[in-house]
Amino acid sequence: MAEAVIMPRQGQTVESCIITKWHKKEGDEVKAGDLLFTYETDKSTFDEEAKVEGYVLKIFYDEDDDVPCLETVCIIGQKGEDISKFLKKERKAIPAAPEKEQAQAAAPAVEGGQRADEGATSYIKISRRAKNLAEKLGIDYSKAIPTGAEGRIIERDIEALASDGVLALRERAADAKEAPATPEKFVYAPAVPAQAPSYVDEKISNMRKTIARAMMNSLQTTAQLTHTASFDATEILEFRKKIKPLSEKGELNNITINDIIMFVVSRVLKRHRAFNAHMLGDTIRYYSDVNLAMAVDTPRGLMVPVCFNADKKSLNQLAGELKALASECQKGTISPDLLSGGSFTVSNLGIYGTESFTPILNAPQTGILGVGCVVTRVREAEGQLKPYPCMTLSLTYDHRAVDGAGAAKFLQDICKSLENFTVTLATN
Repeated sequence: MAEAVIMPRQGQTVESCIITKWHKKEGDEVKAGDLLFTYETDKSTFDEEAKVEGYVLKIFYDEDDDVPCLETVCIIGQKGEDISKFLKKERKAIPAAPEKEQAQAAAPAVEGGQRADEGATSYIKISRRAKNLAEKLGIDYSKAIPTGAEGRIIERDIEALASDGVLALRERAADAKEAPATPEKFVYAPAVPAQAPSYVDEKISNMRKTIARAMMNSLQTTAQLTHTASFDATEILEFRKKIKPLSEKGELNNITINDIIMFVVSRVLKRHRAFNAHMLGDTIRYYSDVNLAMAVDTPRGLMVPVCFNADKKSLNQLAGELKALASECQKGTISPDLLSGGSFTVSNLGIYGTESFTPILNAPQTGILGVGCVVTRVREAEGQLKPYPCMTLSLTYDHRAVDGAGAAKFLQDICKSLENFTVTLATN
């Protein structure tokens, strides 16, 4: 019996997803577990697998289409099976612009995006994203060779057309040679390089576009300022050295330096409510619980999962949950519901050898803490210069919500709590 494959809903906040790649085409045989298509939200990328065996009888959406969640994407069943009940429900389409409705109604729909005849108005099948790209590049999309389902022009067809610039120059030069020569007219054929420049154009993912918009919005709408301060990391390094054997035996989670810093931040935030907040125009929203966000580097781009109620969790619990969140981000299976709602963010680039940096606010949060690597410094003690392990913290904050003195006190509190971690742990 034929079954419909719907667009999954990844989290309560997601309304639609974009199909980025089809791994099967109509008529292909599929087995349970076979990859059908890849799709993405504005925060992550997912793969949809077949849950039944059969053949792909019908595909309703093309690559680059923005599909509403729970909408039927394709039909899987046996060859020759009646799927009319699935075809009665029309696929949602983008309405034509008012000024083009009359022309489209009068024009015959032709396959492959080709014109019916020279000079006649005809309807060309093209996706929204492909049309937007063509208009941006100033390309006549009617010349594109369609590769989408049912002769539809999709974004990759426009990209292919755009890359044919050198070929177009050669064609114009050939046309000029065929034309009869006249003394009044001279046709100049641009020189074509023997070898085209070497480069690769890659389409920006929906996730990367979202990151770009968020970063630009943050810098353009907030008053950002960064303070830096260093602390003696001797005590946290000694603590981790002592508990490492317990982690290796499986009696504790693998507690890292980052886990320790996240634990301390979750406790210190309770004493500095201006940083456990969102700046919402002329209102500041102060949170009672610490919903601590952590920047995670993934192959798809930066993701910021949230550990909710971090201030109520033990160091061991926090370490386990942070690793689970990071793992889900790396695999691309994290729920979008866990990628929003943070009240403060920590970004650790110390693992890459970065000593200090200026993190960008995760707006509308009022603060973000950047963590650097451990470096050896020297200081005077008892008349002698002695080395010690040092770490630098960089606090970026929204000066509209917090004054410089308040930011300095918050950063100082974090540093002292880390330098006296045993006491911090015992009292929290």
